[in-house]
Amino acid sequence: MNIIFFAMVAIAFLVAAYRHATWTAPVAAAGEEAAKSPMEHLGLSMIGTAEASVTLAIGLIGVMALFLGLMKVAENGGLLRIVAKLLRPLLVRLFPDVPAEHPAMGAMIMNISANALGLGNAATPFGIRAMQELDKLNPHKGTATNSMALFLAINTSSVTLLPTGVIAIRAAAGSSDPAGIVPTTLIATICSTTIAILSAKLLQRHFKSPPPDADYKPDADVQDAHPAEGEALPQEAGEAYPLWVSAIALGCLIGFIPLTVAYGSSIAPWIIPGLMVGFLTFGVAKGVPIYESFVEGARDGFNVAVRIIPYLVAILVAVGMFRASGAMDLLISPIGLITGPLGLPAEALPMALMRPLSGSGAYGIMASIISDPAIGPDSYIGYLVTTLQGSTETTFYVLAVYFGAVQIRRVRHALCAALLADLAGITAAVVACLFLFGHLA
Repeated sequence: MNIIFFAMVAIAFLVAAYRHATWTAPVAAAGEEAAKSPMEHLGLSMIGTAEASVTLAIGLIGVMALFLGLMKVAENGGLLRIVAKLLRPLLVRLFPDVPAEHPAMGAMIMNISANALGLGNAATPFGIRAMQELDKLNPHKGTATNSMALFLAINTSSVTLLPTGVIAIRAAAGSSDPAGIVPTTLIATICSTTIAILSAKLLQRHFKSPPPDADYKPDADVQDAHPAEGEALPQEAGEAYPLWVSAIALGCLIGFIPLTVAYGSSIAPWIIPGLMVGFLTFGVAKGVPIYESFVEGARDGFNVAVRIIPYLVAILVAVGMFRASGAMDLLISPIGLITGPLGLPAEALPMALMRPLSGSGAYGIMASIISDPAIGPDSYIGYLVTTLQGSTETTFYVLAVYFGAVQIRRVRHALCAALLADLAGITAAVVACLFLFGHLA
């Protein structure tokens, strides 16, 4: 991110400097304000985007507090446990190399469950824990196993059932339909996850594992893999519903896709009020002190919204400079001529290119796009970039954090499977947005 941030600022400065050096001021008519030079325009853009980033973050405080408050009620009521119990029968079959009762299986279940509910803060620690436990089953240290590669591909495919964070951002940007991306996000995330699993399974045949290390002892490693006292995973990580229950739940989720496509415009207005009533009713039924839990989660939402202000300022100023200098047009316009007719306009290209590289960078680009009065959150481009944000993941960040935690240097097919999942997610997002919101283009 350091390189990307500096490159955007430096390129913007150099392009503006060249344009300034070759600029000739037009003669202003009587009573008209003199035209601003490229460097003046660049400086004003920096100040304007810095102010706009803080305004956006302040507007985000309320909606972030609302959604994180509701998620805390659901979390305290055991929703994470329910999702984990649904996933266990499926993951046991997806990861045949991992013993069903091994701590690695439990950590993977908790990680994917937290990601599905949009609980990213809980998902990352479970993901790192899962990699550490998988590494204890690894017969060739420093090289990713098939299970590691598949787990990482699933993570980068961004299994998201409810993109509450992006809904909050759309609401803060003044959207009249902040939950309108639920059907498009669901379509994109299911497609990307399916491709992640299929590509990881197919590619592992062409990326053979090296022979086990000379000092590898399977029995000892498995024995050591059990968590130490005080580090046990939550109880739900080892529980499961029958397979038929998980299959029905998966079928209902897949069946929800055509329902949202056919009746998306009718369903969308009910989503946010329905979430409020549904989560609070769930909490009451589970005996959760819903007011105290909501306030606790809302406090976290307030802290998150305030904490992102420095990141927003940095990224939005860099993006604003890149756009105001004319560098954005030089880079994107030629590519946009090809992708535009395919449903990916030049204005949305920076988001698609940045999303696998940097989460904060993509967030800043998305915020700048939907805050632009000429675009807005309820245009085709607004729906597309927010769908991309909600249904794709920062691939290289996930790869660096998860593999770095266990010193994996040879990733084998993990990166290829992850990038294929990204491509599938972007493609599915474009197709879904064209189908549902193409009339806004």
